[in-house]
Amino acid sequence: MAGQVCDAGRAKASAPEYQGVLGSLSVNAPLADVLARGVEELRAAERAGDRQEAARCGLAVAEACRRLGRIEEADRAWKASYRAARSAGHEGAMAWALWSGGTLARQRGSFPLAYRLLRLAAEMGERGGDVVVRGYSLAGLAETGRIQGDYAAVGRLHEQLLAEARRRGEARHTVWALEGIAQMHRNTGAYGEALALFEEAAETASRAEDRRGWAWALRGIADVVSARDGDVERALSLLSQAEEACREIRLSSALAYNHKMRGNVLYRAGRYEEARELYARALDEFREMEEPRGTALSRLGLVKSRARLGRDATQSAAELAELRSMLERIGLRHARDMVEKAAAELGVGPLPGQAADAGPEEPVLPAAGVEALRAADAEGLR
Repeated sequence: MAGQVCDAGRAKASAPEYQGVLGSLSVNAPLADVLARGVEELRAAERAGDRQEAARCGLAVAEACRRLGRIEEADRAWKASYRAARSAGHEGAMAWALWSGGTLARQRGSFPLAYRLLRLAAEMGERGGDVVVRGYSLAGLAETGRIQGDYAAVGRLHEQLLAEARRRGEARHTVWALEGIAQMHRNTGAYGEALALFEEAAETASRAEDRRGWAWALRGIADVVSARDGDVERALSLLSQAEEACREIRLSSALAYNHKMRGNVLYRAGRYEEARELYARALDEFREMEEPRGTALSRLGLVKSRARLGRDATQSAAELAELRSMLERIGLRHARDMVEKAAAELGVGPLPGQAADAGPEEPVLPAAGVEALRAADAEGLR
């Protein structure tokens, strides 16, 4: 798989969530500009009584708000977009609004709701004949399962979506799928495979002028070269390049994850005071945008850094136990496992309620997720 750069690597990335009068906007358009233009055109569509155009503009507003971390505004915007699309009787526009709502639900850690909305979006996209929103919705289902750490449930869907993205020459989705598969390899210790895929994603994104995908790929490369090779300076340099791209587009969530990863790199290098500062910064950013996964991961890094700097072991153990309970409630298997490994690393485990031998893993996906993934069929994109 690594090293294959197909037509998607030469095509320019597009942003299909920018539609109608906003369809000329670039995938790299600064989000503040997208939001301002989207609101302006939305008001014009509402005054003209054009409900379908209002739905399209509302979608762009919802996505700009979500990526800027303006969560409540994003929630209102996708719902308004859905209502406008429904009143216009346009199933494709309804599907796009549901996709936006499902993506927002995942960002907020509401995984059962994310599965329900994304499955509805995929089904409605199929009924409406919109293969693009169906593909985006299936990708959303796959990413939700991957974030929850159930790789067996979503690995095949990622591979199917990668094959379809390559076949259709969709650079942005090719990059997304490569990064998702790479992340699963990285999290299971297959660093060589992960690095090759992250590098292919970065190359594909660069050729397609997809600054967002490129920034995420650089973050993945930085993680691997830090964890596998201990190459601190290269990792920090890559993260600086990615941060510049995030700031250009105003990608709040990606920027916070960049800061959290910089903390990881510094922590691995034994630079605990610097790591503590980066984790604290990322924690504030994630809390501001109400993103529980990033919040939990930043807290974990902060606990580890403080412990290395002499914090009382009892306090560290208590906070790790609290984090583990929170992650179990959310349903983040990989992050929960990271907490248990941190307890062992710091010599404060086992945590309360942590068995010495946990035995086989219990299913992590909610019933809505299991059902949605079972129904997912990438072949329907053909």
